[in-house]
Amino acid sequence: MEQENKVIKDRLSALRAVMAKEGIDYYMMPTSDFHNSEYSADFFKVREYFCGFDGSNGTLVVSQEEAGMWTDGRYFIQAENQMKGTGVKLYKMLEPGVPTISEYLKANMKEGQTLGFDGRVISTSIGEDLEKKLSAKKVSLKIDKDLAEEVWTDRPTLPCHDMYVLSDELCGKSFKEKLAVVREKMNEYGTTFHLLSKLDDIMWLTNLRGNDVECNPVALSYAVITADEFLLFAQPDEVTDEVKSYCDKVGITLKDYHELFSYIEGTSFTGDVLFDKRNTNFLTFKTLSKKTKEAAVSLKNEKDPTELLKACKNETELRNIREVYLRDSAKLTEFIYWVKNNVGKIPMTEYSAAMKLDSMRAALPGFIELSFPTISAYKANAAMAHYEATEDNCSEIKPEGMLLVDSGGTYLGGTTDVTRTIVVGHISDEIKRNYTATVMGMLRLAKANFLEGCTGKNVDILARQPLWDLGIDYQHGTGHGIGYVLNVHEGPQNIRWRFTPGQNEAPLMPGMIVSDEPGVYIQDEYGIRIENIVEVVKRGNGRYGQFLGFDHLTYVPIDLEAIDTSIMDSSDIKALNDYHAEVYRRISPLIQITYIREWLKEATRSI
Repeated sequence: MEQENKVIKDRLSALRAVMAKEGIDYYMMPTSDFHNSEYSADFFKVREYFCGFDGSNGTLVVSQEEAGMWTDGRYFIQAENQMKGTGVKLYKMLEPGVPTISEYLKANMKEGQTLGFDGRVISTSIGEDLEKKLSAKKVSLKIDKDLAEEVWTDRPTLPCHDMYVLSDELCGKSFKEKLAVVREKMNEYGTTFHLLSKLDDIMWLTNLRGNDVECNPVALSYAVITADEFLLFAQPDEVTDEVKSYCDKVGITLKDYHELFSYIEGTSFTGDVLFDKRNTNFLTFKTLSKKTKEAAVSLKNEKDPTELLKACKNETELRNIREVYLRDSAKLTEFIYWVKNNVGKIPMTEYSAAMKLDSMRAALPGFIELSFPTISAYKANAAMAHYEATEDNCSEIKPEGMLLVDSGGTYLGGTTDVTRTIVVGHISDEIKRNYTATVMGMLRLAKANFLEGCTGKNVDILARQPLWDLGIDYQHGTGHGIGYVLNVHEGPQNIRWRFTPGQNEAPLMPGMIVSDEPGVYIQDEYGIRIENIVEVVKRGNGRYGQFLGFDHLTYVPIDLEAIDTSIMDSSDIKALNDYHAEVYRRISPLIQITYIREWLKEATRSI
């Protein structure tokens, strides 16, 4: 008989008592912070507190009679194990016969009932969808209450860390220069008030950084821009003397982070309001909607002007990024040497290997933090694209098979991301074939020549074609944008072969940074991914228009032990040899140890 999880059941009972007191019939808890950040701090792990499941994606819905938790296929086994004895039912998303959350609510809620959630952690698109689908049942939404506040007595505090200033010299453009361009875009949209909610947009615009989201150097904040004011809503305890002095100097008016809603409610709008629905939580959207309606002005949903400005790096940013990638590439090369020369000789696990690489990166000049938790996955574990080894749950690395390492760092001067799959022992001919096809795809995409106006959808097939020729595909995008001393994932650019409704499909433009990362994942056997970061650059310009292409930023050797030249065209062999010649030329001067430099020469030899 399944053992009862009394801790979770007691928490749910306490939650239901608060729901009854507040007149809430169903209460929903997603995985998000107030800004839809990629990583949620402990303060926001309400769903985990009430059901025990700690995966990165899931939504819990609780009524007086039952509780259901929705998550995707990555987490079915984990969720079942962690929720044993809680009485919470697992709803396996996208499985046949499993309702979506909105379908479940529509089927189970009675006419006139109330659905509650903290509107600050629900996106506007989800909030509007629920509002629309439940309207037939006259369901009302109560979105201004975080019920966990009354139950979770030992809840961690809201993240609050010192902010810091990046110099104009490091950023290439001052806050005032960037702000002038944003105001020009506001004028184009015919707006006089602009709300910014996206954290990396705010940090890029202000030349400020923070430490409130794991692996993202951002501070919890909102910004309001008018014709003559710039207001930054931040936690007062994060504002150091340096930040205060900087804000005074450049004309940033500081407000308390928690005063945004009272500020909006007290504002007298004299013109139309600009906001980006994609990046605005539902409570903020509803507050803005109410106020603009009262003021008889329009609420204009347009893409944040900062998004494209941030994506197309300026010359200073690009110069610094190129230097940072060379240092980072050299350090990863030294790590690959360490792995290959120590496997089977010293105790080595996925976790200890990750810690070794993390410590090597941390010693580089200007290191701030990892750009994401290092993925170190051996053999079958590498077939799970989002695998993360821990000290208590990791595999020993033996002198057989392959180790996949996906890692990166944020430095004063750039943010890196790179994946290499390293041969540590015998591998099969099948693995060599699939590894070689992956390398061919990565290099073919990197060599692309395309007309200005093309999106990632136009070039994605170059990376997939060698794998598609083998009847293989990888179920993730080929490329994502990367920030400058900011988030490792940013838009609007990306590379994928198809787009679902609502997804961004943005033209690739000079100055954009994008990943190039095809892979092969054979469940329960092995995984391969080769990831370089490339810069979009101008090529020839003639009668047919402006052509663009990619320049490599990553210079790390490809493992020749896994290359099968019999499936490569002469152009693919030349591309690999040319790349390896550049790897040696660019990073050998940065490797001080003679025997590693000699190993690198052999590792990048012409084949």
